[in-house]
Amino acid sequence: MDPVLLEVTEFCSFADYFIICSGGSSRQVLALAQHLQEALAQAGQKPLGVEGLEEGQWVLLDYNILVIHIFMQPLRQFYNLEDLWSEAPQTWIDTASGPLNASISSQEPGSNPDTDPESIRHE
Repeated sequence: MDPVLLEVTEFCSFADYFIICSGGSSRQVLALAQHLQEALAQAGQKPLGVEGLEEGQWVLLDYNILVIHIFMQPLRQFYNLEDLWSEAPQTWIDTASGPLNASISSQEPGSNPDTDPESIRHE
């Protein structure tokens, strides 16, 4: 899944943040999209637009200041949005311990996200 939050406020006129994550199959991509839509709806947030639910390869959920990209892993690597927006501050979200214990770690633009997670985690 490897979710990352990009703060694109200074580089983009249509959103302030991107969340980029991936699934291992179209079924997982669609399940992630459905879960996020339901959770955000419970918080009173409705999307301005939703694309990609028919194919399940790349789902885009547009919540105005937040745009969520959910890719199948090969497409995430191909489009490589993290490098395309490499000047934007990146925050990696650690979901290994479950959603209630998720932690985040900030990465400076251009830094290596493959660094040992234990050395960059902030809890």
